[in-house]
Amino acid sequence: MSSRVGLRFFQNSRAAFRNAQHRFGAGRRFQTSDAAAAEPQSVFQRLWNSPVGVKTVHFWAPVMKWALVIAGISDLSRPAEKLSLTQNGALTATGAIWTRWCLIITPKNYLLAAVNFFLGCVGIVQVGRIYNYHRSLEQSPAEAVKSMEHEVIDSAKEAVAKSEAAVEKSA
Repeated sequence: MSSRVGLRFFQNSRAAFRNAQHRFGAGRRFQTSDAAAAEPQSVFQRLWNSPVGVKTVHFWAPVMKWALVIAGISDLSRPAEKLSLTQNGALTATGAIWTRWCLIITPKNYLLAAVNFFLGCVGIVQVGRIYNYHRSLEQSPAEAVKSMEHEVIDSAKEAVAKSEAAVEKSA
């Protein structure tokens, strides 16, 4: 019996809420006029007026980011000893993090998710090439990882030294 009372209360309050919205004009803010809704839009008009359309950053950011993917693909022809582990690790992390982010934001940006996914894939391939190169030199996976670790640490120390020198120079 008590569940029916709760159900009736829920149904009545829901109806009252709907009536209050209608009376005070809530919910009409985003509605279009009947004339605009009746006119069918062309593909170009839908693309232009879309929340991720051509006139937004949601479209142009992925278009420009494809340059990073193309640069990563062109690095496949470079020898592995010339590749930067920190740079390719950053590309991998960026691709993974932002692919997930593009799928949880509103509006979902599948174009940006696609470019970030491929950016992560290119980064993983390059990091794998670097790992295989170091492994071929040391003949041991543990030594290859240690060598890669030292490369990252040396790169970080070099970046710190450069930034400290730039701060001292500007001060």
